[in-house]
Amino acid sequence: MTQRTILVVDDEPFICRSLTFILRKDNYRVIEARNGEEALAAIRTHKPDLVFLDVMMPKMTGFQVTEQVRADASLSGVKIILLTAKGQECDREVGRIAGANDYMTKPFSPAKILDRTREILGS
Repeated sequence: MTQRTILVVDDEPFICRSLTFILRKDNYRVIEARNGEEALAAIRTHKPDLVFLDVMMPKMTGFQVTEQVRADASLSGVKIILLTAKGQECDREVGRIAGANDYMTKPFSPAKILDRTREILGS
């Protein structure tokens, strides 16, 4: 089986490092980006299987990145989990409308990250 690729996007370095560590330990190939523009470029270049995408970032929000990915048919296989410190239902609804596959509220446990990853990727 080929190694699955996951893009981790967050402007907070600690969150990026934590997610990357957890996912690499579970044998995923992990790429990182620090803002919305970097995220979109990395998605177009690498076509990751899954993206953990922070909602509130510089240059482009996670919602904007999700909308652009969903508008590009060549990226239809990319799964997106939005990450946010805000868990209000209206934010979840904006994420669903943008086309996110899931929405997780920070802070999150390593076990929950791996469970959702395996569930969404079917592994």
